Amino acid sequence: MLPLPVTLLVALIGGYLLGSVPVAVLVGRAHGLDPRDTGDRNPGFWNVKERLGRRAAVPVFAGDMLKGALAGLLGQAAAGWHATGFGVVTGPAVAPVYAAVAAAMIGHAWPVFARFQGGRSVLTFAGGAAAICPPAFLLAVAVLVLGALLARSFAIGARAGVFAVPVLQLLFMPALLVAATGGLMTLIGLRFGQAALAARRR
Repeated sequence: MLPLPVTLLVALIGGYLLGSVPVAVLVGRAHGLDPRDTGDRNPGFWNVKERLGRRAAVPVFAGDMLKGALAGLLGQAAAGWHATGFGVVTGPAVAPVYAAVAAAMIGHAWPVFARFQGGRSVLTFAGGAAAICPPAFLLAVAVLVLGALLARSFAIGARAGVFAVPVLQLLFMPALLVAATGGLMTLIGLRFGQAALAARRR
């Protein structure tokens, strides 16, 4: 096991670089467009889906989630793998895993590989949540599916699933760590606020 400062440094740098992989931009360019220059100009799943269709957007959905999940696993690996029987992060792995997921979200929002023009980090957060607390993530997916079916809207179901994550984590994690998850979600709110301001200026 590495010393904590080294572990955190590995988690932060590795998480940021993983998050900086511009999946939506790469997929968009493969189809002849840059999502940063069209639609709502958000290089993420939803804009790619609106511009290119659901099938083309599937790699963006999977890739952006994978960035968060891999970042969380990187934090676990650097810390020496500490988890409960349900796979919930615990002990010395808590700080590195949260740091790695936060860094991945920041990398997605401000990617070094894409002129620091990134997305809103929702799917990267979801992937990170899967690494932090797998059972809460699975229950949140169930909430997403149920919400989407009841509302007949994937967007509404997705919002319900994301907001359910910290609530469901309370079943498996201490409230202090659930608050840390809430802290991760503030970045999503910040990015939506920035997008709204940018839209007003255009």
